[in-house]
Amino acid sequence: MLEWIVLIAAGYLAGVLNAIAGGGSFLTFPVLVWTGVPPITANATSAVAVLPGYLGGAAGFKRELSEMSRRQHVQMSVVGLAGGLCGGLLLLVTPAELFSQVVPLLLLLATLMFAFGQRLMGLIRKSDHPLPLLPGLFVVAVYGGYFNGGLGIMLLAMFAAAGMTSMLLMNGLKNWISFVISLISVVAFAIAGKVLWVEAVVMMLAATLGGYQGAALSRLLPTLWVKAFVVFVGLVMTAIFFIRA
Repeated sequence: MLEWIVLIAAGYLAGVLNAIAGGGSFLTFPVLVWTGVPPITANATSAVAVLPGYLGGAAGFKRELSEMSRRQHVQMSVVGLAGGLCGGLLLLVTPAELFSQVVPLLLLLATLMFAFGQRLMGLIRKSDHPLPLLPGLFVVAVYGGYFNGGLGIMLLAMFAAAGMTSMLLMNGLKNWISFVISLISVVAFAIAGKVLWVEAVVMMLAATLGGYQGAALSRLLPTLWVKAFVVFVGLVMTAIFFIRA
């Protein structure tokens, strides 16, 4: 009973965090591991739990997304699908022991990107050499299919590096491409039998409720406080997983 309470609470708080600032996977993944779920299965189950939030987020930026041509959307979606599938398959062939050793590094990378992503985007925009969009997207999609943590801020940084300037459009694309990447990787995880569906659905419902209430809460809480909390959680989880490795 305690484990289910913790899973529901983690899913709810992940939905709240994702609605305000992002970083919900810093809660869902470690909590699943805490309940005894193997890291690879925990990663797959966590990806399912946060999946609907991406689609809802993309729908909120429908007007901005319509500014891009259908051809651009198709190109980016196909690249996202290809990269996400490669990342998901790479995770499935990674030995469990090796993945357990890599997890602390992935958590640290995601935490640092979350903490310093805005500064990174500012520095990137000053560069006179834009990054090719589709190759850069593929690389980030492979990461997202392999490990979902920090995917959103990595996509934003990549879009900035490719020369995009509209934050509304970038946020819309971030949510849509995150959904595409996560969807194809989840399909691969499901076929491989790596998803704990009961836990995933329970956390998904809790995250949906948290996301709905988090949207209202975002008008009251300073985003800086929430980001500081997410970074703190990320650093604590990173330290715990380094000790466990």
